[in-house]
Amino acid sequence: MAQTAISVMKRYEIKYILSKEQTDYLVEAIKGKLFPDKYGSTTIASLYYDTPDQRLIRESLEKPAFKEKIRLRSYGVATEKSPVYLELKRKAEGIVYKRRVQSTLPKVSGFFEKSEDLQGDGQISKELSYFRNYYETLIPACLIMVERTAYYEANGDLRLTIDRDPRYRTERLELTGEMDGKALLPEGWTILEVKVQGAMPLWLAKVLSDGKIYQSSFSKYGEAYKRELAKSVA
Repeated sequence: MAQTAISVMKRYEIKYILSKEQTDYLVEAIKGKLFPDKYGSTTIASLYYDTPDQRLIRESLEKPAFKEKIRLRSYGVATEKSPVYLELKRKAEGIVYKRRVQSTLPKVSGFFEKSEDLQGDGQISKELSYFRNYYETLIPACLIMVERTAYYEANGDLRLTIDRDPRYRTERLELTGEMDGKALLPEGWTILEVKVQGAMPLWLAKVLSDGKIYQSSFSKYGEAYKRELAKSVA
């Protein structure tokens, strides 16, 4: 089966943390060059799975050359029948590789309980099953929610996302309930991600430089884990 750009992605993802003033500046500076996608601002919820001893996030925070994570994503509040997306995300030498399949909550539950495998793209489904079997037991660990606006380049592969109100919780780990959580950043601050298959365009590099917007290492799940760990040892 042919793999599509939606189910298979390979690109660089560069993160930045922006103040409200920097966010306002950036949105104005990219007008005419990048365009908001048709969905506008969308609530994205990502349920991260991990081993009972949280091996995946612990190893990720050690900043290895290779790391991987698995998450279940919904756009808005999910129902038993609405589409959700199981994603396997790997990062090696600065390049992000993402595989995902569309499914439903009951089927994903069966997948993690090992009572069934996912349907869809054969190779991607095999990779997801291998990942699950390798780590033996994977359980919901952290729910991350953001209000995302995505921008795209009309005739190129450049994509830019701005995540407002990033928040998390480590209880009520389901995609079917309220989307409330604990704030990950000060009010008004955002997470910018620049996603591109090759080099960043010079015009965008200048926009970021002029706005004093500098690359930052920030993992939403990692930050949530560190906060909860600090509370547990306080």
